[in-house]
Amino acid sequence: MSLVEVTDLTVGFGPLSAVDGLSFRLEKGAALGLVGESGSGKSTVASALLGLHRGTGAVVGGAVRVAGTDVQRASDDELRRLRGGKAAMVFQDPLSSLDPYYAVGDQIAEVYRVHVKASRRAARARAVEVLDRVGIPDAARRARSRPHEFSGGMRQRALIAMALACEPDLLIADEPTTALDVTVQAQILDLLHTLREETGMGLLLVTHDVGVAAGSVDEILVMRHGRAVEHGPVASVLGAPGETYTQELLGAVPRVDASRESDGGVSDEVVLEAVELRREFGHGKRQFAAVDDVSLAIHRGETLGIVGESGSGKTTLGRMLVGLLEPTTGAVRYEGRAQSGVSPSVQMVFQDPVSSLNPRRSVGESIADPLRARGERDEGRIRGRVRELLERVGLEAAHYDRYPHEFSGGQRQRVGIARALAAEPRVIVCDEPVSALDVTTQAQVVALLGDLQRELGLALVFVAHDLAVVRQVSDRVAVMRRGRIVEYGPADEVYESPQDPYTKQLLAAVPALDPEVAARRRTARRELTAA
Repeated sequence: MSLVEVTDLTVGFGPLSAVDGLSFRLEKGAALGLVGESGSGKSTVASALLGLHRGTGAVVGGAVRVAGTDVQRASDDELRRLRGGKAAMVFQDPLSSLDPYYAVGDQIAEVYRVHVKASRRAARARAVEVLDRVGIPDAARRARSRPHEFSGGMRQRALIAMALACEPDLLIADEPTTALDVTVQAQILDLLHTLREETGMGLLLVTHDVGVAAGSVDEILVMRHGRAVEHGPVASVLGAPGETYTQELLGAVPRVDASRESDGGVSDEVVLEAVELRREFGHGKRQFAAVDDVSLAIHRGETLGIVGESGSGKTTLGRMLVGLLEPTTGAVRYEGRAQSGVSPSVQMVFQDPVSSLNPRRSVGESIADPLRARGERDEGRIRGRVRELLERVGLEAAHYDRYPHEFSGGQRQRVGIARALAAEPRVIVCDEPVSALDVTTQAQVVALLGDLQRELGLALVFVAHDLAVVRQVSDRVAVMRRGRIVEYGPADEVYESPQDPYTKQLLAAVPALDPEVAARRRTARRELTAA
């Protein structure tokens, strides 16, 4: 009997069909990746395996059997024994999955006591044991810590520890690395790989990132609009995809080994320069430098990629370049002149368009703000210019009167780009502009920025934690760590011949589409860790 058997699964929410006739099997000890973009139905499938749609109003059809339990016909008591006992789930956001009021160890111990009927002492000992097993340092002490005292990666490890407490036959991981930095993501994926080898548990990995699945599973099932598009061994699906959608999905994935094609549009003219920038936060003993002695130059027509993990100072640097933050020491120069405050010539595209657009105003009015700030008073000219900008970024002029919630994530980011263009800048600083987007939408936004750069002669500063995207768009790259630039130079040199150990560590952590390459990188990471 297979560990998981799904036959003709359907899940509907009112008139919406989220999953439509899906069937697959997962054998004991095997790993299957459910891959698809937002809205494909992959997370809905994961929830259906544990009967989590029961009582939500969802209409579920077909048959689901997990570890010998008929999920559709199981009683509430049988489902409780299944969840956390025979099968466990690791969710995308550990903060929403962990209770902020209780110590992490106590929460793991509670799960163990419910399923194993152990004593409090035995449950606490088990909590420390599994925390140590997933790589939490000083597990006995950290078991007494609350979730907010853990980093993002440690919280995800704690969730995995909770899932492992009762030694389940199946682990369902729903986007377990989406919000994590590339090195932390690699650590979590390596951990899941090691645990599979040690325990023989089955793994269902739900992800939108094809690269994450490539190095972590045996088989891949590609989903779109609630249906299976393609299913097979990971090497054959990724190496020789038979379906057009799978080919498009793979074609949109940025690759760390693919350099940007030069169009000769970069000049020697320096339009923006950072000179020994330092930015401090806090006071007294709590004072720290988020950016420390950073100098760099951006030339007309080029894209400078600034890459680093959370806390590296890259966003703080970007905000200083735009004038949203004043440096503690040092200077920002635009065309050779010291710049203070915000300038129309240097604009920013923010990471989260939802929080940077006013939900009470139409997108047309938001795009018009820079025009009015510049002194334009003729409403006819303003509306005409905004419509031009909407069309230029691939939207429709008729979208002027729509509100942010009526757009998709990719469309909202296009609105943010249009608003930046309204000021007619020469430099645009893009702060993680595609990090929240699906891979195909991400590719579309990156292509749009490239087209605008060529048409308008823009200089771009591309701030990101995704090394593959940065390689795809950048002429030169600056790698940041703890507020400092540790490596800086032409993109091809930085990626192909990195000099700093930290840059090598980042590159070794990048997911690969080829399972064999992914295995080699996993080995390289282990060697770097041991060194």
